[in-house]
Amino acid sequence: MAGPTTAQRGEAGRADTPARPPHIGPEGRRVTGRMRLLLAASGLVLAAAATVWVLYGSSWLRLEGVAVSGTDVLTRGEVESAAAAPVGSPLISVDTEAIADRLRQKLPRIDSVDVVRSWPHGVSLKVTERKPVLLVEKGEKFIEVDAKGVRFATVDKAPPHVPLLELTPDRSASLRRFGGDRLLREGVRVAGDLPGKVAGETETVRVTSYDSAVLELTRGRTVMWGSSEEGPVKARVLTALMKASPKAGHFDVSAPTAPAVSKS
Repeated sequence: MAGPTTAQRGEAGRADTPARPPHIGPEGRRVTGRMRLLLAASGLVLAAAATVWVLYGSSWLRLEGVAVSGTDVLTRGEVESAAAAPVGSPLISVDTEAIADRLRQKLPRIDSVDVVRSWPHGVSLKVTERKPVLLVEKGEKFIEVDAKGVRFATVDKAPPHVPLLELTPDRSASLRRFGGDRLLREGVRVAGDLPGKVAGETETVRVTSYDSAVLELTRGRTVMWGSSEEGPVKARVLTALMKASPKAGHFDVSAPTAPAVSKS
């Protein structure tokens, strides 16, 4: 029996061979590339539009409440009221710096505050309050002074374990040169350097000149501190003296390299 002819084999071969794709020229490739770029750009635009809508237009990420931490004397209500956070606004649009500025302006007791967005619906306020190191008597009230010399609050009742600052300046040339503000700063520096136990037992810091401060402690004890210079050294020396002579009534650390102790 005769086999397939050459023509038949050619036809069969052509039938079995997959068709080749048509050749795409340079112009076609450029068109295809532009289409892909347009599709990618359209996708990015749509994604950006969706993001903007979610952040600003939707009701999903809006401010619903404020969390307050770190307060001691201040109440949560006082902080929230002073913050005046725009509840209901898109959380992304909340001006955290403006909130911090309002808090420091309206509540001088606040030393610093961190205002942070708490996604998806809140703002957290971490407050650091000023701590009084001295009190200045004003009539029947007391002005609290912090370690930076800032007079930040007037209170009706003196807080416990905070000494009273007593300025009794002499009429020396040093007072005319430095003035009362310098004496206040000296008193603040002295109070800030006091050891914890001594600070709790100090009832009055009496400053008469920029280089003369005297501490009046409980049980009638006194400490000649001198100027505010070398405060940490004086604090260590005073701690050692009080430990060595617990029944002494007077301590002198104005010259910390030559301290003195006496019964009265």
